[in-house]
Parts: sequence; C-alpha cells; structure tokens
Amino acid sequence: MEGTIYIRMRNRVQSPPNEKVYLKDAAQIIAPESLLPRLKSLIIHQLTESDGNIVVVDVMKVIGIITEKFNGIEVQTIGPAQTIIEVVTKKKGVSIPFFLLIWFLLFFGSAMTLMNFHDDVSMRSVQEKIYLIITGEKDTKPLLFQISYSIGLGLGMVLFFNHVFKKRINDEPSPLEVEMFNYQMDLDNYVILHENKESMKRVNDD
Repeated sequence: MEGTIYIRMRNRVQSPPNEKVYLKDAAQIIAPESLLPRLKSLIIHQLTESDGNIVVVDVMKVIGIITEKFNGIEVQTIGPAQTIIEVVTKKKGVSIPFFLLIWFLLFFGSAMTLMNFHDDVSMRSVQEKIYLIITGEKDTKPLLFQISYSIGLGLGMVLFFNHVFKKRINDEPSPLEVEMFNYQMDLDNYVILHENKESMKRVNDD
C-alpha cells in the first residue's frame, strides 16, 4: 500500500546527554522513497538533564508524532513496543591503583575459594587414593597428579568461559555471557514497566 509505513522499534539506543533522538535512531523504517528522508529526520525525543540516564519511548508516542506530521498515512509496527534510550556519558580513564586493587581482590579471593572448597571435600586424600589406584604406590604428596590437576582446572575454566583474555575460542556464547544476557533482558523489562509512564494507569486518573 502506497500510504503505509512499517517501523520496528529497537530494543536499546545509546545517546550522549542533551541530544535529539531521531526516528532513524530508535527504529528501523520501511516507507515509500518520497517519505523516507522526512521520516528519518523526525525528532521523537529531546534528552534533558531531568531525564536521568534512562528514558523509555513508547511506540504509541512515535505513531502519534508520525500521524501528526503525515495525515492519512497508515503505520504498521513490528517487534518491540518500546525503545530504551540510555544516556551515555564519557567514560573516565582506568585508574591503575584501582585496577590493581580489584585484580588483587579477585585473584586472591578466587584462590581462597578454591582452596577452601578443596579442603572441604578432602581433595588431597582423594588425590592420594587415585594416585595409589593408578600407580600402586602410596604418596602423601602426589605432585605429578596435583600439577596435572591444576593445569586441567585452568584449561577447564578457559574452555568454560570460552575466552583467552579478549580472544574468543569459538562463536558459541559462554555460560557467563548467557547469564549476563538474561540479566540485561530482565533489567530492560523492569525498566520498561517502571519507567514507562504509559505502562500503568490508575482508573481515577484524569
């Protein structure tokens, strides 16, 4: 149909403070070539200091802006009904002392956790028994087995998280990335329900 446009709202848009957010930023648009440039340049929100760092733009607001500017046009929406605008400020440089402090806490905290876990499950006695079963010799310090176990533990963690420093081993997401994705989805749903003024309404409101 000549007078129909299709828009698909993006899930999240990042923008600097006090910027104008255009329709082309918040949505994908399919429209007749004669209307497309004007649609892309429509301002759907002006960021201000009072907005904070999160703004939710509802698709009904977008449809209202489009129909106000283009009389008689039909708007079809696909996908999400809201777009989250995240106000992003310039990040400060990494503080070396702070980085070293965090590294120190994570390194020694992880080491203490592993040692306490191994002590709780009597890992040393288990390794001694396994060493006795394999070699037939009793050794209170089976270093050959313990060193191999430590190397295997480190390699297992690398494979589990699917990363070697910043390099990804394969395209499959790691369990940590999946959990972070699920957390981000839950956070976005919470923001949409609580920050979007149109998502809830009291019956007696004017």
